[in-house]
Amino acid sequence: MLETSARLLRLLALLQIHRDWSGPELAERLDVSPRTVRRDVDKLRALGYPINAIGGVGGGYQLGAGASLPPLLLDDEEAVAVAVGLRTAAGGAITDIAETSVRALAKLEQVLPSRLRYQVETLGSAMVIMPMPGSTVDPSTLIAIASAVRDHERLRFDYVSYDGSASVRDVEPYQLVQNGRRWYLFAWDPGASDWRRFRADRLSLRVPSGPRFGPRPLPAEDLVDHFAMGTTASGHRYRAVLTMYGSAAEVAEEVPPTLGVVEPVDDHTCTLRIGSDSLDHLAVWVAAFGFEFDVREPPELVEHLRTLTARLQRAAWPQRGTS
Repeated sequence: MLETSARLLRLLALLQIHRDWSGPELAERLDVSPRTVRRDVDKLRALGYPINAIGGVGGGYQLGAGASLPPLLLDDEEAVAVAVGLRTAAGGAITDIAETSVRALAKLEQVLPSRLRYQVETLGSAMVIMPMPGSTVDPSTLIAIASAVRDHERLRFDYVSYDGSASVRDVEPYQLVQNGRRWYLFAWDPGASDWRRFRADRLSLRVPSGPRFGPRPLPAEDLVDHFAMGTTASGHRYRAVLTMYGSAAEVAEEVPPTLGVVEPVDDHTCTLRIGSDSLDHLAVWVAAFGFEFDVREPPELVEHLRTLTARLQRAAWPQRGTS
């Protein structure tokens, strides 16, 4: 039988792994009697852990949410995963996340066993986090959106589109989607009677939120592919359609799904749909993929490529002054 202090830690770990445990299940796991489980639960409650009792045959227990965050017990893999996640969060798209992540990482590394600290330090020394410029989203905004998604409550917010036009939206939120650096809200817009995606850094939530709504079926089983098609093909100011002279498999290896959607035409050509708010970005991307290509649309991209080509030619073959 485990000593009392070790058994309490084991009991706490079990309660953190699964939401619900029956009394007999916990007794079997700890190799003690159900009466001992009840006493240990009372001891954890005295230490400040909110453990709820579950009614029914045999009874049970559930670790609830308290007024403050209690200590968490993590296994080795979980601890390393959290530490690596905190390191990579420094380059994220959430406001002030870098400083918060550093504080949390310092606390975690202080209590890591030496073998795990060595793993985390090894990964950290090999990692280089490239900070990405651009707008960030406040964590309170993400939390409010996620809460509305969970509770099926309509969201009302002011929204600024890519062209600077402002509008007031009232939507049914369904998912928060992270696409590269950006966070998006995927929602049903009753005013447009269609699915819409909104950049989270461009919206300002109105309080209070709207009434509850009955969830409707999502537009596709694979929401990731559906969202990728929408953001790359129609979620930007400029939407390009290109014929790429390479197989779909070859082009897809060079074009991440967060950037463009590849559609096969035959064994040697495919269609690439890609979008951006900048013609410069589009021109550089398509030229750097390493394939011959034709621009089918938009015409502005063709003219921009000509301008960029002339600029590159002047840089590669500068005119020399004659002596």
